[in-house]
Amino acid sequence: MKRADVVELFTRLRELNPHPTTELAYTTPFELLVAVVLSAQATDVGVNKATRKLYPVANTPQAILDLGEEKLKRYISTIGLFNAKAKNVIALCRILVDQYDCKVPDTREALEALPGVGRKTANVVLNTAFGHPTIAVDTHIFRVANRTGLAPGKDVRAVEDKLEKVIPPEFKQDAHHWLILHGRYVCKARKPDCPNCVIRDLCRYRDKTPAT
Repeated sequence: MKRADVVELFTRLRELNPHPTTELAYTTPFELLVAVVLSAQATDVGVNKATRKLYPVANTPQAILDLGEEKLKRYISTIGLFNAKAKNVIALCRILVDQYDCKVPDTREALEALPGVGRKTANVVLNTAFGHPTIAVDTHIFRVANRTGLAPGKDVRAVEDKLEKVIPPEFKQDAHHWLILHGRYVCKARKPDCPNCVIRDLCRYRDKTPAT
């Protein structure tokens, strides 16, 4: 995609949603970190439903440690892979208490060293909690980047690296939110809503869906 088209693409997405953010519910960096860990292979709606009950009871590393793994499981049992996620959340809480005075670290290296935290989760936390212009590539962004021709790549890291190169600095802070929301609600996996897409004319996707 030409640079001018990239600028136009993000200009249009910004006009639609000037201040995008995650759809995960949170009030602190720690709540966001836990929510993102829980969101792997789960929906934001499902995670929010669980944390809406969990966070009033325990929303700090020490409080979750005091709650314990078995009780934590009860709160998140509606989320996929909840057994493994509960174990990871307890383990990362222990590290935050022992090494970081209960605070969430704001570096990639420290975040990725936490149990259950990979590159994508670290990117979300760095971007949304700490204001770093990182790009967290999930399935939605991977699909949109490849379909549109914005940043085609064979794997998520290749797409992330390409997005880092092609997205102008003025759009980087909010870029991954715009692309996630576009993929979630417009450029959907099974049937993209091409007739109502604001970037339809810029998109390189050959099999655009027709208007009904």
